[in-house]
Amino acid sequence: MTDTDTFFEAAIAGLPQPPTFATLDDERLHRKRRLAAALRLFGKFGFEEGVAGHITARDPELTDHFWVNPFGMSFKHIRVRDLVLVNHHGTVVEGGLAVNEAAFAIHSQVHLARPDVVAACHSHSIHGRALSALGDMLEPITQDACAFYKDHGLFDDYTGVVTDLEEGKRIAVALGAAKAVILRNHGLLTVGDTVDAAAWWFITMERSCQVQLLAKAAGEPVLIDPDSAALTHQQVGGSLAGWIQFQPLYEQITREQPDLLD
Repeated sequence: MTDTDTFFEAAIAGLPQPPTFATLDDERLHRKRRLAAALRLFGKFGFEEGVAGHITARDPELTDHFWVNPFGMSFKHIRVRDLVLVNHHGTVVEGGLAVNEAAFAIHSQVHLARPDVVAACHSHSIHGRALSALGDMLEPITQDACAFYKDHGLFDDYTGVVTDLEEGKRIAVALGAAKAVILRNHGLLTVGDTVDAAAWWFITMERSCQVQLLAKAAGEPVLIDPDSAALTHQQVGGSLAGWIQFQPLYEQITREQPDLLD
């Protein structure tokens, strides 16, 4: 656990903590349920654009394999049983549906470069795409945006749909050790040490992009000073904070759409 997590944990004493697991099977099922829930939430929030977009979760036992949504299935329809397991060669080893080629090209390289990453999220959300088209990064203009203060990168290139592993490697380099990267002319990508955190970072990053675009359309935003931005990042930007923030959304979507757990 990082110092940031320790800081936040002290502030939320008594609140739920990420679970531990007796078996790898239990942990696998937990990750798959969280993955299906995150995909349903992405659908609910309008992050779909046709067949674009994917969330992956590293398998806890076969750590060079990951679970991912199948190609061509709406986020709004995905259940646990629909998730597909892909190995490090891009071969489907469990599940009967195809995998988005771009999903493998990007996510395989991110998971390879970042052993600490359990989950990665990428989708063509509206405001993430809009900010990416400007080649801009998030500025510390709100408390929420400070979660990404000095903690996101910019992949300042665009050469078409990502189907090449080499481009996936370059995206992983642009991500570096951060929790997110803006893909110029493309959209957002976030990662986390839980599915919950990775999904929350995407949701709040998309909203932070929206706020920045609105604020700049209205005038010149007031930046939070660097010391306060850094402190706020400590308070809201740790992996435990991301996990905590996702829990109400998980409870909401599983009550609204319990079939996702099938």
